[in-house]
Formats: sequence, C-alpha cells, structure tokens
Amino acid sequence: MYYLYGSKKDVERRLVATFGSEQQLLAYVRWATLKSLGDQRGKFEQGSALASYHAWEHSTQPLTDEDETAVSYNPTPSML
Repeated sequence: MYYLYGSKKDVERRLVATFGSEQQLLAYVRWATLKSLGDQRGKFEQGSALASYHAWEHSTQPLTDEDETAVSYNPTPSML
C-alpha cells in the first residue's frame, strides 16, 4: 500500500488517498499538479485529492493515525 499525504503551511500533513502501487500514485500526482513549485510543492487540480494543499509526500507506511478506509483508493481523473 502506498499512502499519499497533502500538507499546508502551519498544518500537519493529512492522508488524502491510498494506492496499490507507487507508479499509480506518481501518475496521479503528475496529473493533479497544475504548476510545480519544486520539492513536491505546487498548485493542484480542483477536485483532486490534493486540491487545497500546497505540498505532497508519499510513503509505504502510514505516517499518521488516520483511517485509510476514509480516503479514496486508487483515485483517477475519471472519478471527478
């Protein structure tokens, strides 16, 4: 399982989606990124799991105590 997190300035990271593979996660982030600001920061597509966040990170292990079933699994642009 791959975990995608979004973060904002002065706000702790939040779990926004989970994926079955790193390739799927990275493809989703590429699609969702409207403008890259470097270092996994950017402006993200409205309606994407990263909308309203300023940066993203991913991990193969949970980084927070959030319920992974409460977020989308393998979201795709067609889910918008």
